[in-house]
Amino acid sequence: MKLPIIEDTYAEAFNTKAAHLLITAATKNLAFTAATEATGFATSFIGCPAEAGIDKYISPDKTPDNRPGYSIIICQNKIKQVEQQLLERIGQCVLTTATTSVFNLLPDCDNNTNLGFKLAFFADGYQEKVEKYGKTLYKIPIMSGDFLIEEDFGITNAVAGGNLFIMAKTQQSALVAAEAAVNAIKEISGVICPFPGGIVASGSKVGSKKYKFMNATTNEGYCPTLKDRISDSKLPEDAEGVYEIVFDGLTEESIFKATQVAIKAIKTIPGVIKISAGNYGGNLGKYKINLIE
Repeated sequence: MKLPIIEDTYAEAFNTKAAHLLITAATKNLAFTAATEATGFATSFIGCPAEAGIDKYISPDKTPDNRPGYSIIICQNKIKQVEQQLLERIGQCVLTTATTSVFNLLPDCDNNTNLGFKLAFFADGYQEKVEKYGKTLYKIPIMSGDFLIEEDFGITNAVAGGNLFIMAKTQQSALVAAEAAVNAIKEISGVICPFPGGIVASGSKVGSKKYKFMNATTNEGYCPTLKDRISDSKLPEDAEGVYEIVFDGLTEESIFKATQVAIKAIKTIPGVIKISAGNYGGNLGKYKINLIE
């Protein structure tokens, strides 16, 4: 099998802010449902109020209340925006899911928000501050019993915008490679792929050549059906399938690891021609995540 070309370039990542939470429930399915709901409509800062995703499953023997759980990461570019997203997403999507509790996974942050205190007002005066599992929690009476949430949640500096472009001979081989990359990234703790299924079908460029009112438009240089219609296509002649992977992480190191494990996984898929990444010449962010180690 011929190995793909790895372009000697870098993904340009940038600073963001992030919260890291654990959602537990009576069953694994309920915990997953709550985590999925809480991270919805959060693919890209271009048009969504946040970038968010499920980090990993955490087994009952490793959670404070010995119940199955999922960790999630919610990113925004300012602390106040993260606070607002936490309040809305946990209040509307997790509090409303049967049997859930929520815990902070960033206990040693310089920046904290008292999310539990704020959500406790839903109890209309019946809330109770308790010490449990070695943590300070709020107990909020609801129809299904008590909703438990930790009082304070950390907000940390994080890194957004890790990315890879996968170019393959067919759309099917590109898709298989993209799925392999996402599955590999899932093994890296503290990293999320916020797009649907972790795969970006509609990679974009900043602004527009034709419409001044558009903040972002299709990245025509990577569209297979435009190869013969434009003079600056960036695709190999025989590339008919292209997907992008975008990932955010709690640290620069985690983004670098995600990049390397994804490339390793992509290289195992037949039909992949080239692996590249998107950058803006250093104008977007300070992190340069090199594809070649």
